[in-house]
Amino acid sequence: MTEGDLAAFTHLGGTVRGALSERGFSTPTAPQRLAIPPLAAGENTLVIAPTGSGKTETAMLPVFDHLLAGDGPPEGFGALYVTPLRALNRDMRDRLEWWGEYLDLAVDVRHGDTTQYQRGKQAENPPDVLVTTPETLQAMLTGERLRDGLDDVSHVVIDEVHELAASKRGAQLAIGLERLRDLAGGFQRIGLSATVGDPEEVGQFLTGGRPCEIREIDVGSNVDVTVRQPEVRAEDKELAGRLMTDAETASHVRLIRDLVAAHESTLVFVNTRQTAEALGSRFTELELPIGVHHGSLSKEARIDVEDRFKTGELDGLLCTSSMELGIDVGRVDHVVQYKSPRQVTRLLQRIGRAGHRQDAVSSGTIVTTRPDDSFEALSIARRARAGEVEPAAIHEGSLDVVANQIPGIVQSRGTTPVREVLETIGRAYPFRDIPEETVREIVAELDRNRIVWFDEGDDRLETSGGTWQYVYANLSMIPDEETYEVHDIASSSQIGTLDERFVVNFAQPGEVFVQRGEMWRISEIDDDEATVTVSPIEDPAGEVPSWTGQEIPVPAAVAQEVGEIRDVAQPQLEAGADASAIGRELSARYPADEYTLTEACGQLERQAESETPMPTADRLVLERQGRSIVLNACYGHAVNETLGRLLSALLGQRAGSSVGMEIDPYRIELEVPTSIATSDVLEVLEETDPDHVETIVELGLKNADALAFRLAQVSASFGALKRWQGSGRLSNERLLAALEGTPMYDEAIREIFHEDLAVEEASAVLEGLQSGDLEIVTHRGLTPIGQDGNSAGKELLAPENADASVIETVKERLQNDRIILLCTHCGEWKAKTKVKRVPDQPECPECGSTRIASLNPWADEVVQAIRAEEKDDEQEQMTERAYRGASLVQSHGKQAVIAMAARGVGPHNAARIINNLREDEAEFYRDILTREREYARTKSFWE
Repeated sequence: MTEGDLAAFTHLGGTVRGALSERGFSTPTAPQRLAIPPLAAGENTLVIAPTGSGKTETAMLPVFDHLLAGDGPPEGFGALYVTPLRALNRDMRDRLEWWGEYLDLAVDVRHGDTTQYQRGKQAENPPDVLVTTPETLQAMLTGERLRDGLDDVSHVVIDEVHELAASKRGAQLAIGLERLRDLAGGFQRIGLSATVGDPEEVGQFLTGGRPCEIREIDVGSNVDVTVRQPEVRAEDKELAGRLMTDAETASHVRLIRDLVAAHESTLVFVNTRQTAEALGSRFTELELPIGVHHGSLSKEARIDVEDRFKTGELDGLLCTSSMELGIDVGRVDHVVQYKSPRQVTRLLQRIGRAGHRQDAVSSGTIVTTRPDDSFEALSIARRARAGEVEPAAIHEGSLDVVANQIPGIVQSRGTTPVREVLETIGRAYPFRDIPEETVREIVAELDRNRIVWFDEGDDRLETSGGTWQYVYANLSMIPDEETYEVHDIASSSQIGTLDERFVVNFAQPGEVFVQRGEMWRISEIDDDEATVTVSPIEDPAGEVPSWTGQEIPVPAAVAQEVGEIRDVAQPQLEAGADASAIGRELSARYPADEYTLTEACGQLERQAESETPMPTADRLVLERQGRSIVLNACYGHAVNETLGRLLSALLGQRAGSSVGMEIDPYRIELEVPTSIATSDVLEVLEETDPDHVETIVELGLKNADALAFRLAQVSASFGALKRWQGSGRLSNERLLAALEGTPMYDEAIREIFHEDLAVEEASAVLEGLQSGDLEIVTHRGLTPIGQDGNSAGKELLAPENADASVIETVKERLQNDRIILLCTHCGEWKAKTKVKRVPDQPECPECGSTRIASLNPWADEVVQAIRAEEKDDEQEQMTERAYRGASLVQSHGKQAVIAMAARGVGPHNAARIINNLREDEAEFYRDILTREREYARTKSFWE
């Protein structure tokens, strides 16, 4: 360490240096050495370093020092520390309170759960440092007393600024900071960020285009990551029996178990909450000290596992992306990533959580499951070491954010000239190029919706009767989504929830999806009750999930490198090399063991052996079998989604019917009518004008539920939805018709193109095909690589004995159902009981008859009908049905009672079930479940 390195703390005053000694900070960490000098000089600074490397103290030590200088801290708020997660609020307060107490500076937290009493205290006597969220800052900007306190702000620290820069929350915060600047004048801006590919751009986002010092730690050189696909061992077969799964999945569990056991404290990252739960249930079965942590768990459950991990009670923590951020869980010495992390930034953020004692190397293992997964992980691992990181993808010009901020500005300032609103918004970096005409269109829309009042004569804005209510109902840019409960038809129990986005965009009866680590088929959707009824898939081997969860998109650069690996392997395979030889060559460039590389290259070897063309970075392979067409294209999610929508729209137009589409980073899979020839697909790719891609895709979106869903969310931000909605839910067609040509429609389209599509890159693919720079070849039948897309998403899914467990669940539920037994002979005896208490041959204790009707527990009207001396037509039908059921019970005893206890199974269907003459009890219950599913699917017709 040089004298300059040691000199970082000399930029701080004596009081803060004394606190450093008391706290045990003898030498500065790497980010402190780099960043404290410009921060102490008051420069706007972006600090880029891994989580756990002392970024918080890097930012706050110079801030504390400045607050103590001169006459001491101001009367109002001196510094704001803004974090995107409430959980980080708690951590920051815990970390900063010690410094505050030692330095005699007040530190407090404010967010949505802060009590009214505490808020009042903060307004009366502002703390020197306030830890808060972007949304709470929005609310503070409109409070009169709080605005007085904000006048004194001299420093704002934005934690996890990379996360905010890529979201609408960040765009909203960018304007919020300019509104704060209108109150407080210039203040120092400090951003704390994970590694990003465009630090200068993130710095400009932070400062609103003003000068910004960038201080970055080279994370890649301190990352030691290995890619491993587990080999199935003899012990895995025994483990598979304990876990009721297959040996391959058991090998994944075993490898993760061994990696956790080999280290003191391990974070195990997964890409979806479903996978976290599925893995977690298997570790629970093995009684291993590994907890589960994700955003759907309650706050109490999350805090509990965080604390148990921190104290060493848990050796491992299964977690999703929320743990990428700086939640303090103590020291982590290893990170496991289950399946490809999909992006370089995510790998660096996740692996970067391990090993930060004086700049130690961060170690991690990516556990992969199939060839695509392994090649992708290898590419990402290499790119992470080389520092080839994706950009942050800032939301440029989000119109609904402008609509959200204008009422807040007017509410806080009162009567405001439009030019002042334009000036404040235009200073925020994401809105630096927004046209004045666009802002005026938004103002006009807000005026129409009575959110603000626009005086055209004086060109000024005033509050309306709806301004205050709008501002406080729309503090967040995170859209409110309804949650649908998911109920298992077999047990009637709730198995989880689905977001409205999923239900609108995907769900319909018959579709298959993954939840809780298992596969389910949708039977019924009830929008009024917000419920989805599902049935488990008994034979997952024969099913492909239509939807496996919100996927992290793989960038084009990563997918292209996978294509380049194939390109390198192809001539060697053609010359006689095998998978093992290719793997050995790749080991010089990529961090993986011999088995992993050989297994991955086995996919390429199978492709070569089948004498089919190899899809590469520069070669697309179009293959067909029946109605299924697969375009192998190594371009990542966004480009393939764009090309897929283009093909789907134009081929559907030719056929006069819809074309099904599924994409992954390496394939576009289409289900086409028989009238569509392979040559039609080639013609679209080779003759469509690249300049027309955006227009064609936008036209196709008009028929997509995804656009209607975004439109509904965006128009709610403008306060417009209620104007057209009336008393009921608006149809997609009416919504499109009402909003096309408005700022809401423009924003919904902009958002889809920004988040999901890549028009320029997709157009470049068409240009390459048409110029000959890219090659496309066709093949009859599906190739080994083409078929591998269908195996995605099935790891950790339903166990081998799932069918048995489902049948047992159905049996248990039916045996515990309550029924009414009624004697149809004398009509006098009636008893309510559970099915399991019914004797094998029920009979009436009054008259001894065995003609006993089995009725639903709420069927008192049937009892009255049987007992009535004179019956109307409806009562005659009830009586006839009860008599038929009683006859069935007389002939088949308790078996008939069980069958008729099932949902939608009356005497007629019960007789059909019984007449199948099933000797196996499981088969009997399976027949019942089949009838229940059929009833759930067709219930709306009968009702």
